Amino acid sequence: MKNRFRPALAVAATVAALAAAAPAFAGKTLDAVKQRGTVKCGVTNGVAGFSAPDTQGNWSGLDVDTCRAIAAAVLGDPKKVDFVPLNSQQRFSALQAGEIDILARNTTWTLTRDASLGFNFTTITYYDGQGFLVSKKLKVTSAKQLKNATICTQSGTTNEKNVSDYFRAQNIPVKTVVFESFEASFKAFFSGRCQAFTTDASALAGLRNKEAPNPDDYVILPELISKEPLAPLVRRGDDEWFAIAKWVPNALIEAEEFGVTQANADELKANSKDPAQQRLVGTGEDLGKLLGLDKDWSFRAIKAVGNYGEMFERNVGPKSVLKLPRGSNNLWNKGGLIYAPPVR
Repeated sequence: MKNRFRPALAVAATVAALAAAAPAFAGKTLDAVKQRGTVKCGVTNGVAGFSAPDTQGNWSGLDVDTCRAIAAAVLGDPKKVDFVPLNSQQRFSALQAGEIDILARNTTWTLTRDASLGFNFTTITYYDGQGFLVSKKLKVTSAKQLKNATICTQSGTTNEKNVSDYFRAQNIPVKTVVFESFEASFKAFFSGRCQAFTTDASALAGLRNKEAPNPDDYVILPELISKEPLAPLVRRGDDEWFAIAKWVPNALIEAEEFGVTQANADELKANSKDPAQQRLVGTGEDLGKLLGLDKDWSFRAIKAVGNYGEMFERNVGPKSVLKLPRGSNNLWNKGGLIYAPPVR
């Protein structure tokens, strides 16, 4: 009985091995990116730590670095990115219409968005949660003390529904004032139109530091009322581009786990005998061909922006303007949720 199945199993194993070793076919998005010579990346109009231009128009942030890493992996140059600022209402239609190649705009991964808009979310790059910013003059220390408060937020986001669900569950009456643009919503709050402002906690930290008349006059309340896993997304129907957009950030996460940094990548490329490090710096097995890329794809990405921990530290961590702790965004083996499937 055992012998009857051995030939079939051997054939299946051979087919699987050949399929695993076969190079990827270039998808239409990758072809378009290479022909154009740039990656079109949809970003925010300006959220500190994630995507914001300086006075000279130079973009920086966690989402910006993700797009630069993809450009480095695909085109060999992290500068070959066209950043397209989009508001909440524009972001999805721009991706659907093909006006951008990837949307990296601190966007929450939800079932509705995943299943109904024709998109694939790639890799979670930041675990966030919705919170509340209030003036210290209000003398509240908890969101549960906001009874009858007026709360400013932006339309076209998950924030509006989260507020409604949270306070309905708590049986606390509040009044939500919705604005079409993010800027209009926080400016209304700082001008006194509302007693509280709500959005993702990471954005609240940036607004308090950058936009508040006096940052010390405002406090972020301790409650997080939602899960907001933020991830870039791409159009469905192009599996090759989806794989690239997924595995570049995964490689940056794994680079942190295995100690590959922007500074030591060259030295490890020359000398490392660690198989995991070798795969990341392009001296191990050639995984790039499976993505339609060359062997140095992840090495260039790491050299361009550093590993995930370096990106976090520079853009939103304790050394940044936001001064956010790693918390849930630490690596899985350091008490956090950041976890990449193996790059192998």
